[in-house]
Amino acid sequence: MDTQRLGKRIRAFRKLKGYTQVRLANSLEIPIITLGNVERGKQEATDQLLDAIAKKLNISKRELTLNEEKEKQ
Repeated sequence: MDTQRLGKRIRAFRKLKGYTQVRLANSLEIPIITLGNVERGKQEATDQLLDAIAKKLNISKRELTLNEEKEKQ
């Protein structure tokens, strides 16, 4: 999975849903540095974190990773 592309999608959905990094990180109970690193593509998100982000943003995990799945086919 392309971590930079995924991070950009997470950032875009976060902003679309009106969350700041601080608010989302706090609601996920993760350090803000972790969320920031994931959004910048410097850290790979675990499946568990992707599930939690998708749930919090009220979208499917598939929506977060949609471009990644298309490229694998």
